[in-house]
Amino acid sequence: MRAALVTGGSRGIGAAVARRLAAQGWRVVAVARNAPSHTPDGVAFRECDVADPAAARALIAGMERVDALVNAAGIAGTNPVDASDDMLWHAIIGVNLHATYHCCSAAQARLPDGTGRIVNIASTLGLRGVADQTAYCAAKHAVIGYTRALALALAPRGITVNAVCPGWTDTAMAAARFADLGITRTEAEAGVPTRRITTPEEIAASVAFLLSPEAGNITGHALPIDGGSLAAP
Repeated sequence: MRAALVTGGSRGIGAAVARRLAAQGWRVVAVARNAPSHTPDGVAFRECDVADPAAARALIAGMERVDALVNAAGIAGTNPVDASDDMLWHAIIGVNLHATYHCCSAAQARLPDGTGRIVNIASTLGLRGVADQTAYCAAKHAVIGYTRALALALAPRGITVNAVCPGWTDTAMAAARFADLGITRTEAEAGVPTRRITTPEEIAASVAFLLSPEAGNITGHALPIDGGSLAAP
């Protein structure tokens, strides 16, 4: 049975990915700093701060096997250019970028040649800028750059590395952002060409495809799932 590690697996996109893979027969280990209220069938949960390199390495070393890694751990926050407190900047960079690096670095040696898979959850903010999201944009741009470089590094082993870039997605993180902006979900949806926001399950379906044998020659890509938002000039 194929085994997948999903970071940020207690909620939102990470939880949806864990559920999807378990339903497809994967043995799934979902990881987050705090345990969820419910763990789906087929999913084992581990508490771990993957932004801590030693903890990330120990977690992956303790797994029986690792066929796929999905880096979905992430936090966001309003971080304008004139912010006087650096703590949020470092926290956002740490969870979104450094944790992705730590897990990829530890997992790559365990992934099987020819069939190993890595999918990093980036964002459309890794492909464009937003004025008050300086740290989040920096982190997600870096995740995409790291994805592309790692894809080339692991290509000789037949291991694929891709990023998925969600736009507005129906998660608690998006709801918090709506509150920051002083907008409703309906107003957010009106700004999306398809007039709706993406579900976590739709993101999970794309991740599952990128982990599948059918996606074996797709690597180094950043796939927007955003209702057409990036298609507009």
